[in-house]
Amino acid sequence: MISNPETLPIQQYIAIDSHKEYVFIGGMNDQQKWILRPRRVQMSRFRDWARKNLQPGDTVVLETTSNVWDIYDVVAPLVTKTVVAHAGKVRQIAEARVKTDKEDIKRLLTLLIANIVPEVWVPPMHVRELRSLISFRWRLSKQITMSKNRLHSVVQRFNLNPPEGQLLADKNLSWWDQQEFSDLTDFQVECDRDIVDHLEAQKAKVDQKLAELSNTEPWASDMVFLMQIPGFGLLFSMITLSAVGNISRFDSPKKLVGYAGLGAGVHDSGKKHQDKSLTKEGRKELRWALVEAAWAAVRSDPYRKAQYEHFKQTKHPNKAIVAVARKMLVSVWYILTHREPYHHADD
Repeated sequence: MISNPETLPIQQYIAIDSHKEYVFIGGMNDQQKWILRPRRVQMSRFRDWARKNLQPGDTVVLETTSNVWDIYDVVAPLVTKTVVAHAGKVRQIAEARVKTDKEDIKRLLTLLIANIVPEVWVPPMHVRELRSLISFRWRLSKQITMSKNRLHSVVQRFNLNPPEGQLLADKNLSWWDQQEFSDLTDFQVECDRDIVDHLEAQKAKVDQKLAELSNTEPWASDMVFLMQIPGFGLLFSMITLSAVGNISRFDSPKKLVGYAGLGAGVHDSGKKHQDKSLTKEGRKELRWALVEAAWAAVRSDPYRKAQYEHFKQTKHPNKAIVAVARKMLVSVWYILTHREPYHHADD
C-alpha cells in the first residue's frame, strides 16, 4: 500500500467505468484537460494495464457495479487514493440526455476533481465475503420459490384438492405420487420436486456455514448482543451485521435507519409538510431482515406486540410493522455502539 499518501502530489485524476467484459478509462489533470484519452480496456487485460499505467499520486474514482470490488482490489494498492462513487447518487450520469461511456467518464472526473463524489463505504474482505454468502442464500431461496410456485400452478390448473399444510411437507409427498398426470406434466412436476429437494439441502449447508461464522470473530462478539433482541434469530442477526459492517461509521441511530431505507421521506415546501413513504434507498436485505424480525418479535414479545398495536391505531398494518422495525434498528445501534445488553428503553 502507499505510505504517507497525503504527502504525494496528485499526478492525475482517473475515472474507471466498469462493464462485464471491459472497462472504460480516462484521465485528466486538475485543469480538467485530458492527459489520458478515454479508452476501452478488455477486462482480461485490465490488471496488466493498471500495473503499467497507474502510479502513486494518482486519484481514481470507480462507480458501484457488480464487479466494483474486483476492480478496487487491483487499483487501490497502486495509487494514492481510490474513491468508490454511489451510482444512485451520481444523478447527473443517470439522468444525462447524452449517455455514452466517454460522457460518463467525463462527469465522474468532474466530480472527482471538485472533490464532491458521493462516496460509499469500502467494506473489508470479511464483510464482502459474508455479503456474498448471504446473497447466494437469497438466490437459492428465490429458485426454490419459483419451483414451488410452478407446483402450485399445477394444482390450480387441474383443480386438485391437496391435503392441508405445505404442498411439499413430508406428510404430503405421497399425495403427489398418487396423482395421475400426462407424461410431460409428470416429468415437470418430478423435476421441480427434485429442484426443491436439492436446493433446500444447499440452503441448509449455507445456514450451517452462517452458524459456524457466527461463533467466530469478528462476528461472535456482536452476535452476543444481537441475539438478545426478540425476533433476531441467527439469520437476521448475520444479515444485519453483514450490511452494517462497522457500527462506528454511523454516528447516530438516524444515520443507520437512513442506511437501511427505513426512514420516511418528507416533503417540505412553504407551509406544507407531508410525510412520504419509505425512502428505500438503503440496503434492501437489511430492510427485509428488520421487517421480518419485527414480525417475529410482535408474535413473541409482549412489548413489541403492544407497540405494534399502538402504531396500528393510526397506520396501515404494513406501515405499523415498519415503524416497529425502525424502533428495533435504533436498539441495534445502541447495543452495538455502547456494547450494552438489550433493553426496551433504547427505543
